[in-house]
Amino acid sequence: MPRTVARRRPAAAPNRTRTETDSMGSMTVPADVLYGATTQRAVLNFPVSGRPVPPQVIAAYLELKRACATANARLGVLPRDTSRAIVDACERLLEDFADRRGEVMRHFPIDVFQTGSGTSTNMNVNEVIANVASVSAGKAIGSKEPLHPNDHVNCGQSSNDTFPTAMQVAGAVAINDRLVPSIAALAKSLRAKSRAWERHVKIGRTHLMDATPIRVGQEFSGYAAAVELGLGRAVRARDVLAHNLPIGGTAVGTGINAHPKLGRTVSALLGKDLGIRFKEAGNHFEAQATRDCVVEASGMLRTIAVSLTKVANDIRWLGSGPRCGLGELVLPATQPGSSIMPGKVNPVICESVMMVSCRVIGNDATIATAGLGGVGSLLELNVAMPVIADALIDSIELLANACDMFRTRCIDGLELHADATRTVERSLMMVTSLAPVIGYDRAAQAAKDAYKSGETIREHVLRHKLVEPKHLDRLLNPADMTRPGGKGPGGG
Repeated sequence: MPRTVARRRPAAAPNRTRTETDSMGSMTVPADVLYGATTQRAVLNFPVSGRPVPPQVIAAYLELKRACATANARLGVLPRDTSRAIVDACERLLEDFADRRGEVMRHFPIDVFQTGSGTSTNMNVNEVIANVASVSAGKAIGSKEPLHPNDHVNCGQSSNDTFPTAMQVAGAVAINDRLVPSIAALAKSLRAKSRAWERHVKIGRTHLMDATPIRVGQEFSGYAAAVELGLGRAVRARDVLAHNLPIGGTAVGTGINAHPKLGRTVSALLGKDLGIRFKEAGNHFEAQATRDCVVEASGMLRTIAVSLTKVANDIRWLGSGPRCGLGELVLPATQPGSSIMPGKVNPVICESVMMVSCRVIGNDATIATAGLGGVGSLLELNVAMPVIADALIDSIELLANACDMFRTRCIDGLELHADATRTVERSLMMVTSLAPVIGYDRAAQAAKDAYKSGETIREHVLRHKLVEPKHLDRLLNPADMTRPGGKGPGGG
C-alpha cells in the first residue's frame, strides 16, 4: 500500500491551530496543514487570485528537492541520513500527488501573484518536506526535527535558482509527457484523412474566392504538415527549457553556499528520474537574470496555437451550411447548437480550439512582458517568475487538451460531403489552364463572359470555338491541374 501523507498527519488540536516560528517570529497556522510560519505569512500577504502555483511546478519542486538532497549527500555536503529523510519525504509527497493531487495541493496554497522570485513557494516546499519528515520520525509537527527547512531541505540552494529550475523542469515534463503525444496523435489523424481523400478533387480557394482545383487529400496534407511542424516545435521548446537549468547558481549566479558540482549532478539525477536530458546552464548569470529560455519556448507554443487556429477555422468554414454554406465537410454533431433555432448544429469543437489558441497567445504576451527588463528581469534576477510559470504550464496543458479534443471529437469523425467535388466544373478558374494556349487576356475575357452567360468555361469555350474540342478534355481535366508537372499551371 502506498505511503500517504494523510495517514501520517497528526490529529488536529481542539482549537484547530498551532503556533510555528520562522526568522520573523511566531505565526498561528491551521493545525492540519503541513506548511509552517513562512507559508502562512505568504497566504495572508497575497490574497490576490485564489489560484495557487500550478501543481506541475510543485511536483517539479519535489523532484528537484529530492535530487538536490541526493546530490548533496554524494558530494559530501549533507549526512546520508539527513539526505535520506529529505528523499523519503519527497517520495511520500510525490506518491500522494499521483493518487490524490487535489488533496495534497492544499498544503501548497500560496497565490501565483506573490513575491516575484518565488521565495514564498520555495519556503512552502521546504516547510512541507520538513514537517513530513517530522511526522515520519514521530516528532511534533513544526519541530524542525530531523530536518530544518533552510539548513537541510534548502541546503546549497536559493529561491533564485530553484524556482526557475522547477519552472523549467515542470514545463519540459509537461511538454514531453502531455503535449508531444497529443500533437503526434492529432497529426496522425489528419494524415489519415489526407490519405483517405487523396483522389477527391474539389475547387481550391484563395481570398475566399474560387481558385484552381485541389485534391481534398492535398488540402488535408497541409493541415497534417502544419501540425507535424508543431510537433517539432514542441520538442524544441522542451529542449530549450531542459538544457539551461539554473540550479547551482544560488542567489545571484555565483554559486555561493553550493558545491561547485551541484548543478551538473542534480541535472543528471533529474534526467535519470524523469526520462528527459537535463543540462546545467552554461552561464548561471544569464539563466537567473533572464527568463529568455521560457520566452523562447512560449513563442513556439504560440506558433502551435496559431497553426491549430488555421486548421480549426478552415474546417469550420468547409463545414459551414449545411445547405447555405460551403458544405464540403460534415462535422460530427456533438451538441445542439442553438437555444432558439431547432435542429441547428454548430462547429463547437473548432470554436473551442480557437479559444484555446487565443488564451495561449495571451499567455505568451504575459510571459514576454514578464521577461522584459524593467518589468520582470532586473539586474541579477527576474522578479516575475511565478506568473511566468503559471502562464507556461497553462499554455502547455491547454494545447495538449485541445489537441486531444480536436482529434477525438472532430477530426476522427469528419466526413466528406457527397457534393464536395461536384462544383469543380462550374469554377470559372478552370480557365487558368487555357491561359498558356489562348493567352491571359483572352482567358480573362472568357471567364467574364462565361460568368455573365451562366455557362461553364467548357461550355463557353466550345460555343465560341476558342480551343479545338479534341484538346479540351486534356486541358480542362481537374485532376491534372492538381499534379505538379501536369497540364495545369504550377504557380499560385
